Amino acid sequence: LPKKKLSKSTFIFHVMKFSILSVLTFAALISSANGFAPTASLSKATATSLQMSGNPNPFGTKSLEFTGGSDPNNANHKKGNLEERLKEADTERRKAREAAEARERAAEIAREERLKKIAYMNDMPDDKAAGTVDEFMFKEGVNDQLEKLDHDLVGLKAVKKRVKEIAALLVLDKMRRKLGFETGVPSLHMSFTGAPGTGKTTVAVRMGQILAKMGYARSGHVVIATRDDLVGQYVGHTAPKTKEMIKKAFGGVLLVDEAYYLYNAANDRDYGQESIEILLNVMENNKDDLVVAVAGYKDRMDKFFSYIPGMSSRIGNHIDFPNYSSNELVDIASVMARDLEYEINEEAYGVFQQYIDERMKLPYFSNARTVRNAMDRARMNSAIRTFERFAIQGENGGECTIDDLKRIGPEDFQVLLDDITSADADKKIFS
Repeated sequence: LPKKKLSKSTFIFHVMKFSILSVLTFAALISSANGFAPTASLSKATATSLQMSGNPNPFGTKSLEFTGGSDPNNANHKKGNLEERLKEADTERRKAREAAEARERAAEIAREERLKKIAYMNDMPDDKAAGTVDEFMFKEGVNDQLEKLDHDLVGLKAVKKRVKEIAALLVLDKMRRKLGFETGVPSLHMSFTGAPGTGKTTVAVRMGQILAKMGYARSGHVVIATRDDLVGQYVGHTAPKTKEMIKKAFGGVLLVDEAYYLYNAANDRDYGQESIEILLNVMENNKDDLVVAVAGYKDRMDKFFSYIPGMSSRIGNHIDFPNYSSNELVDIASVMARDLEYEINEEAYGVFQQYIDERMKLPYFSNARTVRNAMDRARMNSAIRTFERFAIQGENGGECTIDDLKRIGPEDFQVLLDDITSADADKKIFS
């Protein structure tokens, strides 16, 4: 395009316009810069404070200055931390070295004792006397406990035979130990099966005393426990209860009566399983200081063992208690009368025999417990009869003899026989 020639006046106008725009732009820039700079209105005190602080930054402290922060690894940079860790490592190595040395010393002592024992056995003559069995039986008091068992329990020949076998094992084991033979604690955990009143608790007490006499139990006491004593009602309650009963029984015998109630096959969340697991662990790891005996009906115990095979395998002595015969129950009544210093004449025994024969046909029969209840009622009947004669009727001036106080007659048992032979079934007394 052809260039247009400007006039002089037009050219001057454009130059002035450009100059004014330049001045305005420069003024705007100066104004913006003043907004970021300290104003001239700062007081003299403020200016003096800034100068004395030595901080040339008017916006505060040094923004890039390191203040330590909150880094969790910051402690690793502290002076002396590495030295402390090295000391801890040295302590751990020293403890491990001392433990290894202690194990080596124990192994060396065991080897020396083993060599001494071998030398002793090689030098021991074959005819060396270890003592007689009777000597150990009497010396340790085992014979006394077996005699008490015969004295307290009527019948139960198979049970007494098994108890004597266990006692014989303990006696011979102690004789072997005296000569230096290898010995090991046999499995003394027991299972007692049978109906109520067949003498299971009595045998457990005698076994505890035998174990104490032979040195296999510290005290030989018997602690009887049921499900209520071992199983809790809520989560976390079972373990403390079971461990508390075990603690009480340490040094003796823990007799778990009706042990099959610990396991409920219909409920997988039943707390009894936890108690069983604790018992199994104690039976395995603490058999030197605790004998566990489980008791109950034979059929239910067999079913219980089928559910908990670990329990059956840990029990080395299974003893079955049969029911008593009627003649044996009469003999039990005679033992009870002897212990209580009563006298029962032959005629009274005849009536009691009839009562037992009839009572065994009725429900809730409990062998020796039923006999004990019958004896308690006969004693009460004798007391009522004697009180009636001498206190109320005034016979013999109210004075009774020793025979009167010790006598249990046929009339005292006849009351019991009449109760269970009543024609009205609702009025039969089963106790």
